[in-house]
Amino acid sequence: MYFTSAHNKNPYIMATSTEDLDTGKRGSDRVLLAVVIMLMMIGLVAVYSAIAYFAETKDTTAGSLLMSHIIKLGIAFMVLLIFSKVDYHNLLRYSKLALLLSWFFLIAVIVFGSTTFGAKRSLSFGSFSFQPSSFASVALLIHISALLASKQDYIKDFKRSFVPIMIWVFVTCGLIGIEDYSTAALLLGICMLIMLVGRISLLHLAGLIILGALGSFILITHSPERQKRIDNYINQVIHIKSDQFALNEGYQAQQSQIAIARGEVLGVGMGKSSQRDFLPAPYNDFIFAIITEEYGLIGASFILFLYCIILFRGIVFIAKRTIDTAGTLIAVACTLSITLYAFVNAAVATGLFPVTGLPMPFVSYGGTSMLFAGSLIGILLNVSKKKRAKS
Repeated sequence: MYFTSAHNKNPYIMATSTEDLDTGKRGSDRVLLAVVIMLMMIGLVAVYSAIAYFAETKDTTAGSLLMSHIIKLGIAFMVLLIFSKVDYHNLLRYSKLALLLSWFFLIAVIVFGSTTFGAKRSLSFGSFSFQPSSFASVALLIHISALLASKQDYIKDFKRSFVPIMIWVFVTCGLIGIEDYSTAALLLGICMLIMLVGRISLLHLAGLIILGALGSFILITHSPERQKRIDNYINQVIHIKSDQFALNEGYQAQQSQIAIARGEVLGVGMGKSSQRDFLPAPYNDFIFAIITEEYGLIGASFILFLYCIILFRGIVFIAKRTIDTAGTLIAVACTLSITLYAFVNAAVATGLFPVTGLPMPFVSYGGTSMLFAGSLIGILLNVSKKKRAKS
């Protein structure tokens, strides 16, 4: 049974019992922080190996690109530390303003954005590039957590709860999906999982799945590039089953699977990847394939194990032990956002999913996604400080 104290003016704080509230200061989850640092270090080595050939094609050096990645890692870690110090209830209060601001940036991308690989996903200001979709994703997850927590007394009501929440979800995912379908689809899926945890009606969620499928169909059919990716994925599966390869179809997926096959159990060795010369963006979208090639099944399994630790710590040790409903929801949101991105990236590299272009958090080459991944972990660490006295 949830309750809201009559003396509590914060609409997001809802605990299970007044005796469970722990007002004392606790430290952040050190295991979670250690795992993130390990992922950063592994990613640093993997990026340096994967970026050598790319540096040659761009008339620069691997060292300079590595230094750029180190700087971005440092910024991401500073952002992580800052957000770990900011009370997440303050973020909940300003989430609506942040989300509205992200809409402005998303519209600006559609109108003025820089085109990369056939899509407008970033705003460029001189040498600085910014992807508003990452900002919008974080803002939406926080705002959805805030709305769900504040509507717990009438959470099953369609008009007062489900509809207002879905307006924010559909507008945000729609603006992102115009140019970045994969990010929008994954974000919608995470929002649905958060709403499930937040006790939204299962009937309403079923309707959302139908609407989401319809929206996906529209976005795919109105984009030749997306249709081509789906066709390539289907053709790839057919060719694999018939032991044939189509050289002009699914090139990225094929090269990624060759890299994984070369890795076998122990890998070819650090810095000895050959597929980095053939894979597009081996330092970003297909970093998992390079890691598997160089470190084999053991190295790939270790990476996924680290993300499983984040998933376990985030759900079992943090989300289940928070002092309020909002803390639980925002912990689930941050945890799923980090881990699902990683698992989807690995699934793309192994050919289980079509090519999406989603990075592996803290491992892929740094950018806007690295910055906001740091903010998500920082928020999760802040939530971990506020636990119930009795678990």
